[in-house]
Amino acid sequence: MAPTGRPAAADRVYAHVKDGVLHRRYAGGTLLTEGGLAEAVGVSRTPVREALLRLEGEGLLKLYPKKGALVLAVSAQEIADVVETRLLVEKHAAAKAVPAPPALVTRLEELLADMRRQAAEGDLAAVSVSDRAFHAEIVRNAGNQILSRLYDQLRDRQLRMGVAAMHAHPDRIAKNIAEHAEILDALRAGDAPAAIAVVDRHVSWVRTLAQGNDR
Repeated sequence: MAPTGRPAAADRVYAHVKDGVLHRRYAGGTLLTEGGLAEAVGVSRTPVREALLRLEGEGLLKLYPKKGALVLAVSAQEIADVVETRLLVEKHAAAKAVPAPPALVTRLEELLADMRRQAAEGDLAAVSVSDRAFHAEIVRNAGNQILSRLYDQLRDRQLRMGVAAMHAHPDRIAKNIAEHAEILDALRAGDAPAAIAVVDRHVSWVRTLAQGNDR
């Protein structure tokens, strides 16, 4: 029974820590201990070690034997790399999204409404998730499965950077949502150059603002 239980426990620890890192409950520079996490999740230390090794492999933590795991801050280079990759993928996808199919327009309208509601409720983590989903829908619409998989690999980094930027610059949230509306309007109007231009401006701001958030 014990071997069967360990993976489930490790998964719980993994989800707990990853959610905490992505939503900044565990900020960059935080030292997590095996004992503290075992107590927080209600498991033994063995599944904690398994979970931390997995998260280290994903680049979120650095393990220090007998001390714990350090939550790694987002580096300026990582921000630059993510933004560069996003621009390459998303500008291409925006061009291919014209003329936008009705199903895509409807889905983007739903996500935009979600963002507005979540922002009004002050749920920045939820705004970041809907924000990322908005862009992912446009990328999926391009019909290139390789690009979609590449974009999906950026998910955790996007969410972490998005939440960090919104916490540091809450005044930017309304503008961020307005730019999503601009993207939707351009796609709805069939104006590919306008859609590409807004995507370029919208994605590039993350590099400018986020570089000062996690040092």
